[in-house]
Amino acid sequence: MELNDANLQTLTEFLRKTLDPDPAVRRPAEKFLESVEGNQNYPLLLLTLLEKSQDNVIRVCAAVTFKNYIKRNWRIVEDEPNKISDADRTAIKANIVNLMLSSPEQIQKQLSDAISIIGREDFPQKWPDLLTEMVTRFRSGDFHIINGVLRTAHSLFKRYRHEFKSNELWSEIKLVLDTFALPLTELFKATIELCQTHATDVNALKVLFSSLTLISKLFYSLNFQDLPEFFEDNMETWMTNFHGLLTLDNKLLQTDDEEEAGLLELLKSQICDNAALYAQKYDEEFQPYLPRFVTAIWNLLVSTGQEVKYDLLVSNAIQFLASVCERPHYKHLFEDQNTLTSICEKVIVPNMEFRSADEEAFEDNSEEYIRRDLEGSDIDTRRRAACDLVRGLCKFFEGPVTAIFSGYVSSMLAEYAKNPGENWKHKDAAIYLVTSLASKAQTQKHGITQANELVNLTEFFVNHILPDLKSANVNEFPVLKADAIKYVMIFRSQLPKEQLLQAVPLLISHLQAESTVEHTYAAHALERLFTMRGPNNTTLITPVEMAPFTEQLLNNLFKALDLPGSAENEYIMKAIMRSFSLLQEAIVPYIPTLIGQLTHKLLLVSKNPSKPHFNHYLFESLCLSVRITCKSNPTTVGSFEEALFPVFTEILQNDVQEFLPYVFQVMSLLLEIHSNSIPSSYMALFPHLLQPVLWERTGNIPPLVRLLQAYLEKGGATIAGSAADKIPGLLGVFQKLIASKANDHQGFYLLNSIIEHMPPESITQYRKQIFILLFQRLQSSKTTKFIKSFLVFINLYCVKYGAIALQEIFDSIQPKMFGMVLEKIVIPEVQKVSGAVEKKICAVGITKILTECPAMMDTEYTKLWTPLLQALIGLFELPEDDSIPDDEHFIDIEDTPGYQTAFSQLAFAGKKEHDPIGDAVGNPKILLAQSLHKLSTACPGRVPSMLSTSLNAEALQFLQSYLQAATVQLV
Repeated sequence: MELNDANLQTLTEFLRKTLDPDPAVRRPAEKFLESVEGNQNYPLLLLTLLEKSQDNVIRVCAAVTFKNYIKRNWRIVEDEPNKISDADRTAIKANIVNLMLSSPEQIQKQLSDAISIIGREDFPQKWPDLLTEMVTRFRSGDFHIINGVLRTAHSLFKRYRHEFKSNELWSEIKLVLDTFALPLTELFKATIELCQTHATDVNALKVLFSSLTLISKLFYSLNFQDLPEFFEDNMETWMTNFHGLLTLDNKLLQTDDEEEAGLLELLKSQICDNAALYAQKYDEEFQPYLPRFVTAIWNLLVSTGQEVKYDLLVSNAIQFLASVCERPHYKHLFEDQNTLTSICEKVIVPNMEFRSADEEAFEDNSEEYIRRDLEGSDIDTRRRAACDLVRGLCKFFEGPVTAIFSGYVSSMLAEYAKNPGENWKHKDAAIYLVTSLASKAQTQKHGITQANELVNLTEFFVNHILPDLKSANVNEFPVLKADAIKYVMIFRSQLPKEQLLQAVPLLISHLQAESTVEHTYAAHALERLFTMRGPNNTTLITPVEMAPFTEQLLNNLFKALDLPGSAENEYIMKAIMRSFSLLQEAIVPYIPTLIGQLTHKLLLVSKNPSKPHFNHYLFESLCLSVRITCKSNPTTVGSFEEALFPVFTEILQNDVQEFLPYVFQVMSLLLEIHSNSIPSSYMALFPHLLQPVLWERTGNIPPLVRLLQAYLEKGGATIAGSAADKIPGLLGVFQKLIASKANDHQGFYLLNSIIEHMPPESITQYRKQIFILLFQRLQSSKTTKFIKSFLVFINLYCVKYGAIALQEIFDSIQPKMFGMVLEKIVIPEVQKVSGAVEKKICAVGITKILTECPAMMDTEYTKLWTPLLQALIGLFELPEDDSIPDDEHFIDIEDTPGYQTAFSQLAFAGKKEHDPIGDAVGNPKILLAQSLHKLSTACPGRVPSMLSTSLNAEALQFLQSYLQAATVQLV
């Protein structure tokens, strides 16, 4: 694509169409952009548009498109084509910083993100001048430019907060500090001075405070891994100024908005984070400054209001106290009973209150409420922080803290009892307090795992939780109902089983509550209870105990999906999946009606998939319906196909990318249930599965390979008869997979199924070419994974077609090739093969080579006979060799480039491990003994003499034991 006006015009038109709400206009435009993004100059055209277009909408659209293009394509993935030409890469890096700094803020943010994506791959090695280019802009004095640099630096260095320590990371951080720490400190001091100079100019202050907040974030990132020498030497400058900013109260920067945090709040929140980081990690060096920070933060907490805009500040300030009170060094600051009482009264209790803002979120923004309350999302709430502070204080002062709060809990509950309708929030706070007091350690899987001995959880459950669950009207006091359900859920490992069983029918009736939070919590609680383990590794709650409630459970779960706001509620769908899995055959009578509801739901969500978890559990539930029903009656598979195929066809025709991997897995599951034949409905689809476009997407590969394996297993002969013209396409897929280091094992899965299930004559003409392809790959890149798969394949070939056929095909490619493969690959590497089935295949294959291949007995290959036998005995007796050569870069199979929907394995579509040899060989050691016996009777005297001259003593001993076990002798 040339950089010319015509192309810029075309691109502008298509970008405009991608914003069109009508899918008929939008989709083709998106497809067009996807089709041209591989062309040289495409990214430069986008950059030209975002710089020079007269239309602001097009500029922003070009910026977003550019960022997403970089996100998808910048990273160079092994085996994948490099999507961006080197010339474009160089041009982008040469221009992007300048462009970002001179763009308006909306575009600046997109380009800043793009720089950090490029930086993650290229900085520092391939982009050494990035930092110096940025630092020189600090001197410009223009804060629009300076903030652009700071924002970019922040997105670039943010990853230091969660990277694992490594030498590479340390040397990168050192490089950054050497270039960046001093100019950042100078900028920090200068900005603070400018704040004093412009103390009365509100617009200037807004820009300067944005800079200070970004500088504080950078301080956090650069100090996270370790305390850099530079910052230790300049701690006085930073901490004195941080302390000054914490206590600063500039009337001009106060906002009237109650929801949105202002600049002052954001800056102070970040400073609280920085202080907490130093208090936790560098307490010795930070000790001189700590008392004044504790005082400043304490004053901040006592004087800050309950408005939502202060939430982040208050939660970070409380988190600071929480991190300080857990450290033995600082214990003395909190020992005084008055201090503890004061903290409880002034900080913890007020921040446990359920505010009107929380009530609004509960009613109108339930998804966000659930995310914060159940999943503890990143948005720190006051309550979460107050809970952490209670936990922190309990570390050293469990007795006094519990005593102080017990008083509060009793008085709150008494207030509630006086007038429940008015005072229900008191009970809510009491439950929250009990929860935070009682929970010492918590996991996602088991809820609370360690509880405070001083709190009687069972008694509280009976007196205060159960009455709410039992109340006849599920819609009264929804917040308290949600609290009660959550209590059962988080203390499930602490409460006795009979109380959990008492709660189950009550939770089922709460699935009908109108409140989204309430019925979601009920579904989540049931799902968690159903996963609890009882004795003997069974579920704690058994299908028999669930029998009286099964019908109501299934009815209410499916009805809950019709409640407003819960059409795609992932917690309900997960509970449906878990109920099916727990109840097993008890669900069979209900499946005919339920499968209709599930497929209808699938049809609806496939129009616009937006909730990945919901969709995943939906497909898991479909798999469970199929497995459980067909386990007791395999013939019902046809009725499932009738229900599912119309929807699957629509998904395939509309190319709903997110759903294809799931559809292929469910189809595999269905096809594997058929007895040995392929229905015509599947055969009609077969040619479509070989289309190259499907194989371009990484996420499709594992489920498509499994589906093709199912086709081969059930209908190898059918394919050879009615679709022989598709065999080259099938081998084309194998050829593509084998060329990729990440997917070569999938190529072997396919090849092994072809060898095992296709009639031999149908692939005769292709066999030699298959071996040649494998040799070419061995020469170009020989990885451990490839060799293991290659060994299994050649031995399977030997088991299927015989040892003579294997020797002949090798030697037809190149004379003496068979000997080279044995000497260079089989003998030295067979020890690396892992997996019981794989080892069995190799053992049987090698046994055949040793005993059924005349060339091994009377040609130059004979010298390899004993070493091969030695290697086989080693495979039986030695531990598996799992070493990987030093120079081999470990290839991560799960590593998918860009943000394509990666493959999501369905747990309940699981495939049983298949043994191609099956019962024909029970014990390969016995087979070896019997085969050697047979060989020795055919040529008497030869075998014992070969053994006695060159097999080592230990191997000989093992061999004797195999011969004894098989009750045979060598002659």
